[in-house]
Amino acid sequence: MTLNATTSHTVGPYYHIGLTWLNREDLTVAQTLGERVAITGQVVDGNGDFVNDAMLEVWQANAAGKYDHPEDDQDKPLDPNFEGFGRVPVDAEGRFRFTTIKPGTVEGLKGTTQAPHLVVLVFARGLVKHLLTRIYFDGEPANVADPLLECVPAERRSTLLAKKDAAGVYQWNVILQGTDAETVFFDY
Repeated sequence: MTLNATTSHTVGPYYHIGLTWLNREDLTVAQTLGERVAITGQVVDGNGDFVNDAMLEVWQANAAGKYDHPEDDQDKPLDPNFEGFGRVPVDAEGRFRFTTIKPGTVEGLKGTTQAPHLVVLVFARGLVKHLLTRIYFDGEPANVADPLLECVPAERRSTLLAKKDAAGVYQWNVILQGTDAETVFFDY
């Protein structure tokens, strides 16, 4: 018997079929503890053209720095009103917006501390595997000692930083490939 490899398929745009009920652009409820923040941006390709069928999946710790996950055994309080998960589709011009809370610092490996951040998976047509990145908050003092940010060349770190605009909304874009401004993506 001869076995043939299954052909590869891209991760999108098929996630729109049957997954839209998981979309959640506001990760908070009225009782969620912590500082609410809005994050907005756009997903573009290497030519600067918007990607109109992307989806972002956001995972994060709560305001105390604890994940709502059984493997997070930190001695920090769990917020029963915050799951730390959201799935955000983009609009026809590749724009997205979601509301969440600013997470607390979380423990890293070997006693390190990770700066407040959101873990983001990017799904879009043409990607054989989803992309993994993070959103950090520009001006956050803990950024200087974050072990993952330290691994990123200094000239590329800005692609991971959400910057607050005059209206108090954080701006962060996903640039899929090409220029020096390409978002930093991580292996996993």
